[in-house]
Amino acid sequence: MVSNQIDNLNNQSFLPKVSVVVPIYNGEADLPDLINCLRVQTYPRDRAEYILVDNGSCDRTAEIIKQKSEDAKQQGLTIRYQSENKIQSSYAARNAGIRASNGEIIAFTDVDCRPQPDWLSAIVQVFADPTVGVVAGAISALPGQTLLEKYAAYRKILCHEGAASHPFLPYAAGANLAIRRQTLQEVGLFRPYLTTGGDADICWRIQQQSSWRFCCAEQAVVLHRHRSTLREFRKQFHRYGRSQRYLIELYGSNVFSDAWKLKYYLRWWIRWLVKVVPYTAAKMIAGKATFLDFWLTPIDLIASQAEAAGRREAKLSAEARQIEWL
Repeated sequence: MVSNQIDNLNNQSFLPKVSVVVPIYNGEADLPDLINCLRVQTYPRDRAEYILVDNGSCDRTAEIIKQKSEDAKQQGLTIRYQSENKIQSSYAARNAGIRASNGEIIAFTDVDCRPQPDWLSAIVQVFADPTVGVVAGAISALPGQTLLEKYAAYRKILCHEGAASHPFLPYAAGANLAIRRQTLQEVGLFRPYLTTGGDADICWRIQQQSSWRFCCAEQAVVLHRHRSTLREFRKQFHRYGRSQRYLIELYGSNVFSDAWKLKYYLRWWIRWLVKVVPYTAAKMIAGKATFLDFWLTPIDLIASQAEAAGRREAKLSAEARQIEWL
């Protein structure tokens, strides 16, 4: 992994055509804020296109995209509607966006993300080095009000540092990722039937099967909205567990450590009740601890249990191994 420092985000000598692809499923609540973020990007509007891919939504996603794309034309901004209704997978939707794109560089984010104004300029500038094939941007948490949102921000869930320093190979989350088109032509697109883990998979394939370099762009910042309910939170970590299982089946057992064991789960609950509760309660009374501090261990355990269940229950199907090509 190479970390790149961007000295000049307005480098006029390197302005490739860029396509931004966003897979969307039932995103009507997030779309207005996302599009506002795209509207204020500092990258030249005539060098960028934004392809919003509706992945079989049953809300007003398609209607909103089409309306916003018409509005954007008046401002010289290219927002294009695309659909992927055959396969319910963000990776299939990304592939549809890639096929519809014209850019030399293809950047990805998600509908629940808020790319900061210099995001696209910063992530593109790393590709000025012709050996770079894939770039990971920085991901931070949007300010949240609920306990689970604050927990995710505190634990840096989905934060780019962990992915970019993964002991097997670095990777970028699909929330903030950019790939050179030529790289995709060599190693293929996302696995369309994979439902999670596809961002790590494509980054690892690039590094294992080509000479293209993986780099980071710390100044290319995307803010991510974290889950606010326990149901959403558990589903998120169950998906992380499934992702780990799929990647283990694709790349070998050394990719992740051993699965969570029930005896450790029970041991940590007992430790929390016997030691952490009285200690943290006393600190809270003294004003030296927060409500979040009190609940960190139970939330950690809920997340770990959901992740372990995902790993235990998942099995990679034969069709999920398929790779699509440009």
